[in-house]
Amino acid sequence: MKGIILAGGTGSRLYPLTKVTNKHLLPVYDRPMIFYPLQTLLDAGIEEIMIVSGKGHAGHFLELLGSGSDWGARFTYEIQDEAGGIAQALGITEDFADDEDVAVVLGDNIFQDDVSEAVQAFEVGGHIFLKKVEDACRFGVAQIEGDGVVSIEEKPEEPKSDLAVTGLYLYDNRVFEIIRRLKPSGRGELEITDVNNEYIRVGEMSYSLLDGYWSDAGTFESLLRAGNIVESYRE
Repeated sequence: MKGIILAGGTGSRLYPLTKVTNKHLLPVYDRPMIFYPLQTLLDAGIEEIMIVSGKGHAGHFLELLGSGSDWGARFTYEIQDEAGGIAQALGITEDFADDEDVAVVLGDNIFQDDVSEAVQAFEVGGHIFLKKVEDACRFGVAQIEGDGVVSIEEKPEEPKSDLAVTGLYLYDNRVFEIIRRLKPSGRGELEITDVNNEYIRVGEMSYSLLDGYWSDAGTFESLLRAGNIVESYRE
């Protein structure tokens, strides 16, 4: 399985912090933000990783992370020329995936859990990681039955569960065919929720429930919260 970190976007919600650098390079407590999703992939045993960023600050990632040799891994870099959604960014990694399964993580998501067991057990379809939250209406919300996922609804006003879909996904190589068939959403982007719902439609979406902390860091509030959480667990 190969790893993909999606670290594009304009970072508009964190402006002016993002005026001179990509948001995924901002500090979360004592490390650059991207170190956290990167460590999640490495801890899961994934050593071939592609970092997808926007074209404005791509060189900063290379300067920070290098070839991956310092991490015992091999890093590859790709540019998302324009913001076209998470699924669009994933689509440009098809050649890198080279018919293998992929673990995809959003560059502003921070996980405490070790997901190596789920990665090693993955065989076919899609697999998402869910976290119980109090403010589910801010996220994609999953409904589950047994070992399967029956629906995902994006930022519903009245959530049908308290299970947020976090920014970590496992897919077999059919994901790229699914992305090619997607149509842009109302905001003109290819949505990862539509990818997940296609796997649900054919009955091939499984899930794991996260026990440890999880946070994104894409707003001033969540960036501060993520730093405080990491600091409290680091002691």
